[in-house]
Amino acid sequence: MVVDMASNDLPRFKPDQPPAPSGAPPGPSAYPASGQSVRPTTGQPIPPTSVQPVQPTQPAQPPQPAQPVPPRRRTAGPSRPLDATPRRARTPSGTPATPAAAPAPAAPQMPPWATAAPPPYQPQAQPYAAAGYAAQPGYPAQPAAGYPAQTPQPAYAGYQGPPPTPPAPPRPPTAPKRRHPVRRFFVTLAILLVLAIAYPVGLGLWANGQINRLDVISTTVDTPGRTYLIAGSDQRGSGGVNDATEGARTDTIMLLHVAQNGRAYLVSIPRDTYVQIPGYSPNKINAAYAFGGPELLIQTVEQLTSMHIDHYVEVGFGSVTDLVDAVGGVELCLDMDVDDQKSHLKWTAGCHQADGTTALAFSRMRYSDPEGDIGRASRQRQVVSAVMKKAITPKNLLWPPTQIDLIKAGTGALAVDKDMNAVALARMLLDFRAATGPDGVTGTPTIASLDYEPGGIGSAVLLDADQSEKDFRAIENGTWEGNPTD
Repeated sequence: MVVDMASNDLPRFKPDQPPAPSGAPPGPSAYPASGQSVRPTTGQPIPPTSVQPVQPTQPAQPPQPAQPVPPRRRTAGPSRPLDATPRRARTPSGTPATPAAAPAPAAPQMPPWATAAPPPYQPQAQPYAAAGYAAQPGYPAQPAAGYPAQTPQPAYAGYQGPPPTPPAPPRPPTAPKRRHPVRRFFVTLAILLVLAIAYPVGLGLWANGQINRLDVISTTVDTPGRTYLIAGSDQRGSGGVNDATEGARTDTIMLLHVAQNGRAYLVSIPRDTYVQIPGYSPNKINAAYAFGGPELLIQTVEQLTSMHIDHYVEVGFGSVTDLVDAVGGVELCLDMDVDDQKSHLKWTAGCHQADGTTALAFSRMRYSDPEGDIGRASRQRQVVSAVMKKAITPKNLLWPPTQIDLIKAGTGALAVDKDMNAVALARMLLDFRAATGPDGVTGTPTIASLDYEPGGIGSAVLLDADQSEKDFRAIENGTWEGNPTD
């Protein structure tokens, strides 16, 4: 009995069906047929399935020819002749039967696409002669009917690099940025502050590198206040007045002093002032420059004034023209007509706008002036004061092209001591402006004689020894009010 293993129940029989008697064969309803499955719950036979197992397909083999059967050898019975033809291979008449020919193997079945005849051969069309190709022998120049014309292919030009990168897709629209006016204001203000600080610093450094310096220094004891010695040197043939004097002389000597009380003074010392020159016999003060240069001139002025010279500034008369032209000319005043042959000054009484050449002649003329050297010193102060007032104006100080022109002209005309930098020079210009302003005092020391003849040096200017000493002490203390004759 075969039990269905799909269920865990044991085989049972119906209770109303009595068991088969002992020794009797089981009926068809009691037991299933041999090899047949029964249901464990009911005991009924499970009908066999109609599905047969699939047998593997064997390839068809061609039939083999029949092989002759060897004759059987008899061991008993009447003898008869033996031959090689078997009994089954004989005809009813007893003659040997001709063996049937083996059937020919069946031809394999081929798909339709393999048995279809190929299309007739058609020659390929050649490119047109206009494309640069000639028809080959045996090929038509035009494409055959039914076939499209071939497009001529260009010659291979070598590797052209990677294909071009496709353009990036457009960015999605973004919301406009919110503007912050307060932030923009502070950013603009910061940029302006940086420029306002960086530009003057850079301009000052550049100007400091353009200054000509002299190896001179004062060795006397320091005195109160700030004192500058300004000398206008006249190298003969360099733009000044050409005369028979040899070497370089100082045609202008001015003492700029700022007292401790803040009062500024600009004192002119006549170039022909008779003084004692250290290491030499008494002579005109401008001879000290010819004998020993700026250093001897500093010692001579310190001996005359008993004041310590803090800084020395030398102005070349040949550059006065450039200074005046850099500020656009200056206004000068003179209350008499002048036609001086030596200085080439032609002037009509009154105030006129003067350019650089006229201003130079105006500051150098003395032979046509009744006051001589005193009048010339006054005009020199007028020219320098006019240049300073015109230069130190907002228009010229804040306009970069004018600033550069002034620095070039000023540094080309000036030579200073080695301890003076651009800051000290700018401070001196401010002090000079204060001295020539309404609160400043300008003038000359007290003069005893304008035509002093000591002998051997021509006519000289003699200072009043006692009164000039008082003048210099009052200048040092900031209490001098000038001379009535100035």
